[in-house]
Order: sequence, then structure tokens, then C-alpha cells
Amino acid sequence: MMKSHDGEWGPGAADPRVAAIRGALDSHCIVLVGMMGSGKSAIGQRLAARLGLRFFDADAEIVSAAGMTIPEIFQKYGEGYFRDGERRVLFRLLNNGPIVLATGGGAFLDPRTRRRIAERGVSVWFDADHETLLKRVRRKSDRPLLQTPDPGATLRRLMDDRNPIYATADIRVVSRDVPQEAMVEETMDALAGRLPSMTIGAHRSTKETQAIMNHFAQRPNQTSNAAPHFENVRVGLGERSYDIVIGSGLLAQAGERIAAVAPGAACAIVTDSNVAALYLPALEDSLKASGLRTTSIVVEPGESSKSLGVFGRVCEEAIAARIERRDVIVALGGGVVGDLSGFVAASLRRGARFIQIPTSLLAQVDSSVGGKTGINSPQGKNLIGAFHQPALVLADVDTLVTLPPRELRAGYAEVVKYGLICDRRFFEWLEADGDAVFHSKPEQICAVAVSCETKARIVANDETEQGDRALLNLGHTFGHAFERLVNYDNARLVHGEGVAIGLALALRFSHRLGLCAGQDAERAERHLASLGLPTRIGEIPGWNFDADAVLNAMYQDKKVEKGALTFVLLRGIGEAFVAKSVDAGEVRRFLLSEI
Repeated sequence: MMKSHDGEWGPGAADPRVAAIRGALDSHCIVLVGMMGSGKSAIGQRLAARLGLRFFDADAEIVSAAGMTIPEIFQKYGEGYFRDGERRVLFRLLNNGPIVLATGGGAFLDPRTRRRIAERGVSVWFDADHETLLKRVRRKSDRPLLQTPDPGATLRRLMDDRNPIYATADIRVVSRDVPQEAMVEETMDALAGRLPSMTIGAHRSTKETQAIMNHFAQRPNQTSNAAPHFENVRVGLGERSYDIVIGSGLLAQAGERIAAVAPGAACAIVTDSNVAALYLPALEDSLKASGLRTTSIVVEPGESSKSLGVFGRVCEEAIAARIERRDVIVALGGGVVGDLSGFVAASLRRGARFIQIPTSLLAQVDSSVGGKTGINSPQGKNLIGAFHQPALVLADVDTLVTLPPRELRAGYAEVVKYGLICDRRFFEWLEADGDAVFHSKPEQICAVAVSCETKARIVANDETEQGDRALLNLGHTFGHAFERLVNYDNARLVHGEGVAIGLALALRFSHRLGLCAGQDAERAERHLASLGLPTRIGEIPGWNFDADAVLNAMYQDKKVEKGALTFVLLRGIGEAFVAKSVDAGEVRRFLLSEI
């Protein structure tokens, strides 16, 4: 195919720029940045079609995920909430390269987003003058930042603030009031002219990346435009709705935040001896500084504290401390403390208020959210308990620093679970950046927030696990059986390790049943193993149980109905479903092949 007489490349034309751009781009993204009205979405779609790439619009992805328009999000939750969600969406989309990605006008202002774009691709600034932008944005009334008495002046102020940061983009294209196809041509020329000689994405040297970040750091308004250091996820349950706050430094703010939820309340802090030594004094000081009376109840660490005996002792100590129904039980610790404390709160005076301050990754992403509380029975895990929602969850990622590496890895298994259940893009982000979750606070906050968002959405639709909430048990039917067989001996198997093995088994079992592609099962197993998690039954120390023992333990699973086994299986990564009445013989044959 040839150029036409008027110089345009027709459909299917062998445009040499396409090969040059695609070759230089490799697996990286073209990220379009700039002011509202600069043409990122319209030009981006046409540019992607010309290059044979997928196109994503970050704003459209946010709207789809939230089920609300952007003005509605701004009105209901505020700009800070929107920016937090925007950053997480972009982090995930940037793992889908090669793509063309149009960002919202404020996205590039966040230094973490700019760094991620520098790592994942090339940024292109569509630079338009004030008159052009004003003419374009007046065509739409859905610009929340321009809902002011003088939109033109507001737009000018935004441009003055933002343009110096946009100017740090890799490539600049002047967005003019010409036909969109002409703008596509100019963008193609700019990309073809610059990309082959550029070092982009992960191939940038450490020196280059640092130079880019130093340049960003010199922008005078970077700090004022940086996203908040915490994120908020709302669990929507009508009058019992509550917030999950995720960030750094939250323990010091606990008194202020709890006093806002329960002013004047007395607080019974339930924690274990390990966590007490690290964080109890700071929490007590914070509560007292906010005028809250406190008492502390310390239990032994580990699953042995999720027993009827310890439950009874904690109840008695809380009653002795004159904790009333309008007072608060505060869980400070990991999943064991949270489950135990929640059941105490559900039972004390037929229901006291309850606040979670989870200090482990597993508790922050899973057990602290959703209102499941309980203790263990010799017959199985969490068989005695109640649904009792917290009034507030404070997930301080600073507490993850003191977690032993094994516990941090175990919590990460629950993070991976959310990607496998219903968010393939989140799983892809973890594949690319999973190791950062172990040492980087921004990535930890992002991982916890996305996990909590997924769980919050499922819990809001099915609070008491009558339907889709069972999806959250992906991998747990296997994992809980293994924990029971080793008698909850943490030296041999902690919960997250059981879940990791269970996730891998759920995928392999799904493949055996013809539901899931083998490469998806291998991909998930490879990711879990790459971060030090077990994926095979034989990796449990001292394992000496046969398939029948595992099957018998599974029959104590909470999802068993009328004696029939229920599993969460997968049609692929991000496509989990609840499978009822699974044939026990098929399960046994699968276990025989695994053991």
C-alpha cells in the first residue's frame, strides 16, 4: 500500500513510521499527558489504531470501576479520593504495554505516577494554548475543576501550575485547532523522530532515571500537588458503612480518628504479646491524648489464642474494665487478634463497637475487612463466630517493617488472591512489581488499597456469604484443610502459606477439570514461587497425610452444603467462580496426583 496523492496513508499502507515506533517501543507504553481539552483521548484512539495497539483512557477506566461519573466522584468523595484511585488505575494500566494510554489532566502531577511512566514507557505532552483549550472545554460541562464563576481564569491558573511539570515529558507535541488526523500525523512524526534514539522504560539507566527524578523534584509546586500519603476505601453497608484508611503514620493518628467515630468512648485494646511490645504504648498514648479511657488485654501470639478459653478470658477482662455497648473493642495485631477481638465485640453486651488496627499484611488486606469474626474448634478453623462489622479500619503500613519476612510473604498470598479472583490487571501489576510490595511504602499502600477495594465491593453485595462472597475463599478449602492436619502448627505452616498452596492447587484442579488453561496455572504458580511462597503439598515440612485425610478435613469447610463440597475454581486469571457439589471422587483423584 502506498501514500495517496494528497499525502495521507490509507488503510493498510506500509507506513515506515509504524515499524520504527513499534520497534523502539517494544513492550512499553505511549502515555499521553496534558491539560483537559488537549485532545489526549480523541487523538490517542486514532494514534493507537494507526499503530495497531490497544487504547486505554484512564478516566473511562475509573468511571467504569466506580460506577459513577467523574463529577459524581468529585462531589461525593472529593478530589483527593479521585487522585488516589486514578494513581492506582494508572499503575495497573501501565503493565499492559505496548498500549496507547490517555491520562487525566492531573495524573502527571503525582511524582509517583511520573516515575512509573518513566519506568514503563514514553510520555507525550499535548501542549495547547489557553484559547484553544477554553474553546474545547466549553463544549462539555463535565469538568469538575472548572465549575467556578470564571472558568477561563481557573483554566489559566491550572495551566500556570501544571505546564512546568508537563514540560518534563519525553516528547512535546503542539495541540492545534486542526483536524484530528493532522494531529495524529504530527504525533507520529514526533514519535518516529525521537523514539529510535531514546532510551525508554526499564532500559533507562539508573543515572538517567535519577536525573529524571531530580528534574521532577526541582519543580516548585511538586509538593503541593503530591497525592495524600493515605488512601480511603469505603465499605458500603448502608447505616453500617465504614472507612478503611491505608497509609503511613496512622498509628499516631489513631486516637484522633477513633474519637471522631466514637467520641468519649472507653477503649479495650486487645493485642498479643509480640505486637504489644512494639506498638501498644504508642496506641495507648494516642488514645489518651484524645481523651479516651483505655485498658489493654494481652494474649499469646498464634492460632492457639483463637480458642473458647481465651475468648472467655478476654470477655471477662473487658467486662471487668466496664466496657459498655457504646464503647469500643480495638484489635491491635494480625488476623488472630482481629478475629478473636471481633468475636468478643460481637458477643459483649450483645454487640459492642469494634475497630481494627491490623499490623500484618495478611490482616490489612483480608481479615480486618468484611466483619467475619470467630475462633477455632478442634473440628476446624473459624467454625465458631459471627458477622460483626468494624466501625473503622486503620491500616498503617509502617507496621509491616517489623514483620518477619515469612509473615510478609504469607500476607502477600492473600494479595495475589484478589488478582486471581476478578482483577487480571492487578495480577499483572503484581507480576511486574510484586517484589516492591515487600519494601516500598507507595507500592504497599497501593496493594493494600486495591485488595481492600475488591473485598469491600464483594462484601457490600454479599455481607453474610450467601453468594459471591464465597469467592474470597479462593484457595482456602485446600489451605484450611492443610492447617487443620498440621494442627495449626505455625512452625510448619502459617495461614498465608496454606493459601498460597491452595491457590496453586485451585488453578491446577481447574485445569484438570478442563476449565482453565494450563499456562494460567503455571503462570500463577511461577509468580508465587518467585517470591518464596510454597505451591506444592510436599513443601509442607513433615507432611505425612494421604489424600483421604485431606478430603476428610475438607468436609469441615464452612462452604460444605448438605455434605457436598464447594470449591472456588477459575476459568482463567481474574475469572473465579463458585462451584457447588464438586465430585468428591474427582477431588480425591486430583489429591492423589498431587501427593
